[in-house]
Amino acid sequence: MPTAAGEDKSATVGGVRSTASEGGEPISAPVPAPVRGSDSAVRAGLRRLARGWRHPRLRLPKRLALGLVLVLLLPTLAAGIALRVNYAGDPAPGTQTRNRDALWLGHAWVDGRKGEADIDALAARLRGSGIRDLYVHAGPLEHDGSLPATAYPSARWLVRAVHRRLDGVRVQAWLGDKLASEGPDGLRLERAGTRDAVVRSAGQVLDAGFDGVHFDLEPLHSGDAHYLSLLDDLHGLTRARHVPLSVASHQIDPLPALHSAAGTLTGHPKWWSQSYFGQVARRVDQIAVMSYDTGMPLQSLYGGYVAQQTSLALEVTPESTDLLMGLPFFHDDGVGHHAYAETVEAAVRGTRLGLSRTDRTRERFGVALYVDFAATETDWTAYREGWVREG
Repeated sequence: MPTAAGEDKSATVGGVRSTASEGGEPISAPVPAPVRGSDSAVRAGLRRLARGWRHPRLRLPKRLALGLVLVLLLPTLAAGIALRVNYAGDPAPGTQTRNRDALWLGHAWVDGRKGEADIDALAARLRGSGIRDLYVHAGPLEHDGSLPATAYPSARWLVRAVHRRLDGVRVQAWLGDKLASEGPDGLRLERAGTRDAVVRSAGQVLDAGFDGVHFDLEPLHSGDAHYLSLLDDLHGLTRARHVPLSVASHQIDPLPALHSAAGTLTGHPKWWSQSYFGQVARRVDQIAVMSYDTGMPLQSLYGGYVAQQTSLALEVTPESTDLLMGLPFFHDDGVGHHAYAETVEAAVRGTRLGLSRTDRTRERFGVALYVDFAATETDWTAYREGWVREG
């Protein structure tokens, strides 16, 4: 077989290491013979190790080591069992779309890359679904909170085109930025001037014709009072304009105070406390939980986790706020997201189970599909068959 340039041409054949010489004939060198008695020496060493391990003085250290292993493994095992149990059972009848679902759309819809044919295809896709809101990426914000008007040149065309084709569907501007909560770069919510600029940016996109504004600011740590202050100011603006204020949220602590432990150990407190989630939910018209990127290795564990997240969110979201659970319409693979486990089918089933157990008759509830440009036909089918129609 030919070899690539620079590839090692040496090979071991019949116990002889052969290397091609300049004339093409192999130059052979015998492999060193094993040292006589080496096997017996290894066996003797293993016997001495075994005798040492059985020594009475090691009884207490061995018990402590076993206890440490159990302390580390049993909570993980118990959590896995709990999530699997949470995925068991059948969703209650009627736990399906309330026609309050949402879809995140990429920036191509407002920067001139999409046209009338694309709008026609989108409208055909959405008719008969439960989708009422479109979160169209119109940012990102600058780190000072401002937003260049050049970021969304086709916004007014998009809003009018959607309204002509889809009665009752709202087109919201999706704005976001990286926060400087875990590094030196990013938007700083602690600065009043930055928060004021964010509010002005929200007014700017509403002036451009959007039907509402949807914010996704990350990583946002649980308990951030500056974010709550920003939401109060934003809600004052959107109420005056009679349009919705919507936000994407982090997941809720699956165990009490887990966000604090994660922050201490990793510097990245992934979750919000349930109490903080409730504070955010009371300040907005719509909150969409980003219930994906969980790191779960199995569909059953992921579905059980989504069921738990749905219940936790329902317990603290006021009746006046739309609660949406995120569905993974994307297929990245990495430590935090396993596409074979985080499926739309598992997320829909988990959402329905959580709704069934916690507040099955709630009307202001739905799912949010992330994201249009990564979605497959399998994703759309799972959404329609599991959530729009009785599964």
